[in-house]
Amino acid sequence: MNNFYSSSELYYPRWITPLLQDALNTHPVLVLTGARQVGKSTLLNKELPFAEWRYHTLDNLDTLAQAQSDPASLWAGSNRVVLDEVQRVPSVLLAVKQAVDEDPKRYSFVLSGSANLLLMQHVTESLAGRAAYFVLHPLTLGEQRQQSPSMLLRQLLSGHWPEETSPAGDIVDPLPLMLRGSMPGLVNLPNPTGWLRWWEGYILTYLERDLRQLSQITSLVDFRNLLQLLALHTGRLLNQAEIGREVGLAQPSAHRYINLVETTHLLERLPPYTAGRMQRLVKSPKIFWTDPGLPVYLSGFFDEDSLRNARELGSFFENLIYQHLRVHCEMMTPKARLFFWRTRQGNEVDFVVEQGRRLLAIEVKGTETPRYQHAEGLRAFLEAHPHAQGGILLHHGTSVRYLHDRILAIPWTMLAI
Repeated sequence: MNNFYSSSELYYPRWITPLLQDALNTHPVLVLTGARQVGKSTLLNKELPFAEWRYHTLDNLDTLAQAQSDPASLWAGSNRVVLDEVQRVPSVLLAVKQAVDEDPKRYSFVLSGSANLLLMQHVTESLAGRAAYFVLHPLTLGEQRQQSPSMLLRQLLSGHWPEETSPAGDIVDPLPLMLRGSMPGLVNLPNPTGWLRWWEGYILTYLERDLRQLSQITSLVDFRNLLQLLALHTGRLLNQAEIGREVGLAQPSAHRYINLVETTHLLERLPPYTAGRMQRLVKSPKIFWTDPGLPVYLSGFFDEDSLRNARELGSFFENLIYQHLRVHCEMMTPKARLFFWRTRQGNEVDFVVEQGRRLLAIEVKGTETPRYQHAEGLRAFLEAHPHAQGGILLHHGTSVRYLHDRILAIPWTMLAI
């Protein structure tokens, strides 16, 4: 496989592994996607029982040609097959569909790739009802420390709230985490110089390889400028026409380029929560990055001093929280959905977690001493949605304390570790 780790590097067990193992027993097709170098191939090598599986990567030119001309021959004589980088030949998915339809109990396929197959044409209908889909995200802080997943979000949604506590333990400064990023290859690099070189190489590989495989980019300079502008818009509403004008791109080109960044799992859109009040809510999505270190790098903040003084610091911290919330939401069964809330009157909450009929509002503040006034948006949300479980305010400090009878200030590390 595409071994991102050398044999001497430390492997970090991934929280998603039990879900993948269970899906292998219940679905003929398992789809695992995620950004390049997020650790997909390493996870499959380390965690799943592939000793008796046939493995193909479509990064191999000979295998690529075989997949294009005779895809079914890739699994001739074998009934358990791993196909890596499947986005390079989307038509191979039709052959997988045919094999599974002919004998659902005979074949097991694992499809892996660095593109979101659900955003690619003809993929959804090809595997509808046959595949279990998973996205591998960059390492959470808990995974980096090799700890079990926090149960905080599930407990809060179930109405089990922690008791107040006095400050205890060390404060975890999020700035180095935002400056470095959370990709596996970054975690063991010792200093910012190594982080910068890693991100520089990552962007070059992304521009020169991944994008050219998926779509024609007429100007890499314009595309790089678009990435930088999107980074500065982290946590803000997405206005594609405005982004295009600022970069000098026509609106159709800007729309296509943004879709490409999303398809390659670098960028995600966070939709607004609109239940019951659609006419009063902003409908545009916010944008967040899969890895919190990428927008920091693209925005030109290369050291802690410049990042600490950045106007965008609050948005970058939100992105770090978004990464952890996304992982926890996708680990639930059924999966929880993530939104933001904002009214035209100016009331807003950074995140809303919805699982079935359960709602939880989350506000993020870069302070070690949360105060009553920091919960204004949460109070407005709970007034508008009295059936919600409550609201939490995530902060930099170490104390847990109530700011309202249904609003609790909690250290962000209780979610991340």
